[in-house]
Amino acid sequence: MSPLLSVENLRISFPSRQGPVEVVRGVSFTLGRERLGIVGESGSGKSQTGRAILGLTPVSGKATADRLEFDGIDLRNATPAKWRSLRGARMSMVMQDPKFSLNPVMTIGKQLMEAVKLHGGASEARDKSVAMLEAVQIRDPGRVMAAYPHELSGGMGQRAMIAMMLVTEPDLLIADEPTSALDVTVQIEVLRILDRLVSERGMGLIFISHDLELVSTFCDRVLVMYAGRVVEELDAAKMNEAKHPYTRGLLGCLPKIVGDVRPLPVLARDAAWLE
Repeated sequence: MSPLLSVENLRISFPSRQGPVEVVRGVSFTLGRERLGIVGESGSGKSQTGRAILGLTPVSGKATADRLEFDGIDLRNATPAKWRSLRGARMSMVMQDPKFSLNPVMTIGKQLMEAVKLHGGASEARDKSVAMLEAVQIRDPGRVMAAYPHELSGGMGQRAMIAMMLVTEPDLLIADEPTSALDVTVQIEVLRILDRLVSERGMGLIFISHDLELVSTFCDRVLVMYAGRVVEELDAAKMNEAKHPYTRGLLGCLPKIVGDVRPLPVLARDAAWLE
């Protein structure tokens, strides 16, 4: 079976006073109908990789790739009309900060229903929107439907954003730190929804996170990024068998309940990792 998404030699650069700076350097991977985790420190290029796949690289940046293909569609030459037909309906992204991703002058309900109506489900838009809010454990979906983003807490805003991206049941979802502002019980429910969409509907999921333990238990495969490059790819269940010193260093910095660890572990960087 051919992969849902193929990425080869993805490079993203931004201008600076010293010239173009590459923030993503030659990233390559494929995604089937599975859960692929991308981990790494802040600034390693995880989010920019996800944005580039959806054609959302900022106008000041430049994204190139030898291959960027979604379900047989070459995204490198996609027209604005093609992007409009793909985003929301077949490809979605849960952004890291819902306060900046939600429209501040539209109610949550209007934004949810707009996504459904835009892709052909006008008659059932409200029912599907309310059902999805309930699915992400929003107790009073009617009130939230009528609320504006600034009236919601960070965690509830993040749940509303997740509901908006899932209500159209996309084929590909890129989730950028989707559970970072959620308490444990809601996090489990959101992960259960994502797992169901992958296992039952065959959705492809790219799960971007700092949480190595969460990724190792939830995902099928993991890409480890450092300074814009993929330095290691491995099965999520074998995270503890990682070979690259950067991955080993990240695992070594995880807090441990047992034992008195002093001083706290520090990641010893090597210039060779940049090559």
